Amino acid sequence: MKYENFSAKKLQICAFFSNFAPKMDNLYRHLYHWYEINHRILPWRETEDPYAIWLSEIILQQTRVAQGMAYYMRFIARWPRVEDLAAADEAEVLREWQGLGYYSRARNLHKAAKQIVEQCTMNNVQCTKGSTICFPKTFEEIRALPGVGDYTAGAIASFAYNMPYPAVDGNVYRVVARLLDIDEAFDTSAGKKLFRKKIEELLDRENPRLFNSAIMEFGALHCTPVLGDACLSCPLQECCLGYAHGTAELLPVRKPRPKVRDRWFTYHIYLCGDETLIRRREEKDIWYHLYEFPCTEGQTDDKYPFTHILSHQKIHARFMVHRVQKMPEIPGTICIPWEDLNAYALSRLTLRALDTLPHKA
Repeated sequence: MKYENFSAKKLQICAFFSNFAPKMDNLYRHLYHWYEINHRILPWRETEDPYAIWLSEIILQQTRVAQGMAYYMRFIARWPRVEDLAAADEAEVLREWQGLGYYSRARNLHKAAKQIVEQCTMNNVQCTKGSTICFPKTFEEIRALPGVGDYTAGAIASFAYNMPYPAVDGNVYRVVARLLDIDEAFDTSAGKKLFRKKIEELLDRENPRLFNSAIMEFGALHCTPVLGDACLSCPLQECCLGYAHGTAELLPVRKPRPKVRDRWFTYHIYLCGDETLIRRREEKDIWYHLYEFPCTEGQTDDKYPFTHILSHQKIHARFMVHRVQKMPEIPGTICIPWEDLNAYALSRLTLRALDTLPHKA
């Protein structure tokens, strides 16, 4: 069913909320019952340590749980407290992040850890009893950390401190869009404002930690992008306008995607004995501060066997091996033993190429 205009839709949603208050307890009861039976056991759910929760939230931005789990376990084992992470070198952090993509997350993670410890030092607080003492304790302080937006701040505030703030990720947008039959694009300024207002109205302020965990998990495991028969067995049927109107499968709505930009890279692998040349990307571009082989950009008639998809770019790449008697002098490069490549943070594209090359190329 489609509404003829937004005003009619708005009236329908308002009428829904006016009659919804008596059903709110039913929504919570059904949602929490589903969560108790179906939720995944995840290490960051078994703690109230804000550092561990913050770490998991940053890792899981743009990353599936199955992929992010190993990274979380490695990070928490190597840097169990915020002061440990703050004391690390950025290159170490990027090396551990290697393969996750969106490397600005790792740089902001490291920068925020330093900021937290510096603030503690300024306040004469010693981080001797773990991360909880040092970590910010208000939504505003958490929101001010590099790389932390409203969603991440709300997640940390609710999961660590049980404060009444919504945690709004893609799963929550999808559940709420279907629950209230909202066909406004959730990734526009107007859409974000509308959704946040509705989600705050739905929030269980007595149990924000449980509510946020449950609705996120419900979107991840049951109210998924492809519904199939999930609506027929949905425990929230009686509360869902999308189910009542038959529009759930069409929601949520996104704004049109930007055009993807094509780029062509030629990487030059210089080999002189057991050594090779690499450079660190210093340009404010993709893979900032990661290492790579010397590279030239521009399309030619040659074949580019590697394709790497980023959010708004499609990279076409080829890797050419040059065995030389003397290394060329290329500004910005360093000469390292081939066997030391693993000590440097490399892009996933470079790692894929290395897997296809014979030993020492």
